[in-house]
Amino acid sequence: MTSSTNGTGRAYGTGAADGARTWRAAAQDALYGPDGFYRRPEGPAGHFRTSVHASPLYASAVAELLCRVDAALGHPAELAFTDMGAGRGELVTAVLAACPPATAARLRPYAVELADRPQGLDERVTWLDAPPRDVTGLLFANEWLDNVPVDVAETDGTGTPRQVLVRPDGEELLGDPVSGADAAWLERWWPLEGAPPGSRAEIGHPRDTAWAAAVGGLRAGLAVAVDYAHDRASRPPFGTLTGFREGREVRPVPDGGCDITAHVALDACAGPGAVLTTQRRALRALGVDGTRPPLSLAGTDPAAYVRALSSAGEAAELTAPAGLGGFGWLVQPVGDACAAAAKLVS
Repeated sequence: MTSSTNGTGRAYGTGAADGARTWRAAAQDALYGPDGFYRRPEGPAGHFRTSVHASPLYASAVAELLCRVDAALGHPAELAFTDMGAGRGELVTAVLAACPPATAARLRPYAVELADRPQGLDERVTWLDAPPRDVTGLLFANEWLDNVPVDVAETDGTGTPRQVLVRPDGEELLGDPVSGADAAWLERWWPLEGAPPGSRAEIGHPRDTAWAAAVGGLRAGLAVAVDYAHDRASRPPFGTLTGFREGREVRPVPDGGCDITAHVALDACAGPGAVLTTQRRALRALGVDGTRPPLSLAGTDPAAYVRALSSAGEAAELTAPAGLGGFGWLVQPVGDACAAAAKLVS
């Protein structure tokens, strides 16, 4: 590789003599290759805690949303629930358990994940490596889009956005100027014109495409994406690319040893009729309430008071504005029947 420096002190060059690639290509192999992070036996839950792991109240809320979608669709003979980025099937398993028997009897559950089907998963669950097609129901993607790999752009000393290349050890350098579809996406959704040298952006069109493909599998129903998010008015000036390992944030290195993630421009993913809201508002609309029980209950029914207090604590964690409650929810109806259901969680 030939390299030099620009006005920011960042090295740049072209070629791949040192194994440097775009972040999208490097992260794809590091996360989903034969020895990738998401194929490790412990699964994602071994490294970070999502809303699914924080409390069973989350799956209960998703089951409630599924029931509302079912009602909006007129209780079809077969109702699909698709868990996108299913990990080891934790959410789909919990939603099955939380569904009313009448709904569960008509439910066709799918788990979409590139890793192998985990042992002991409920036999009713169909395990796929791509979203099902031509189904009716609810598709739910909890922290999936942030792990769809994207390229990264950074402005050089002249203010020109360039591709950020990364070596296997995580060291970065600047490549060619951003062009084509990447440049068009940046111009519309994350403009870097006039930004100071060293400004960064994650180029989100692969996520837009992945989301559109997942939603396209629904004949009718609702698709929901829940993730770390930002919108065009509040893009972070230096991007959000980072790594996670064993519950801690680490430097992102594309060697398969850590998760590689970046927040999602959910507004760019949104299709016609979509509702953008926060987890706090959505879960409250679905009945997750962090209100503490009255102290008088402790005197009349201590056990019930302890249970209610524990549930309130879990609900508070799920809806905390500075924590999980600040996650973005993209609620996308498919067909007229579910347009009203989408607004029920906003």
